[in-house]
This record gives sequence, C-alpha cells and structure tokens, in this order.
Amino acid sequence: MAANDWKEKVKEVLEDVRPALQRDGGDVQIIEITDDGIVKVALQGHCAGCPMSQMTLKMGIEQHLKRLVPEVKEVVNV
Repeated sequence: MAANDWKEKVKEVLEDVRPALQRDGGDVQIIEITDDGIVKVALQGHCAGCPMSQMTLKMGIEQHLKRLVPEVKEVVNV
C-alpha cells in the first residue's frame, strides 16, 4: 500500500477507536505518522494521566492499528 494510503487508514482506524476513549473522558490526537511505521500520538483528557494509559496505548490502540494497518510498527505517546 502506498504511504499516503496507509497513513489515511491509520487516521480512519483512530476515528473508530476515539469514541471508546471519549466515553472514559479521554481522547487521542495524532502528532505524526512516520514513513517507517511509527505513529506518534498524544493521549488527552483522562487518558493523559491515567495509570492504565500505557496499557490502553499498547494493548488497545497499537494492537488494533497493527491488525488493520500492517505497515504500523509501533505507536508511541509523545
């Protein structure tokens, strides 16, 4: 898949994830999607200070993205 295509798919997938985060008072903002498959995000709201935020990021957001967009290598909170 072309770089722009999979990067757009990342944005679409995060839009699908966003309502679940918002139900808990949080959100996620894309900061950067690198050409080598790193998705940099900023967790916001309750997610930013939540002790479970790293698990949400890695076991929730990252795993979901990797499953639907194989070009994604890692998701990091910046």
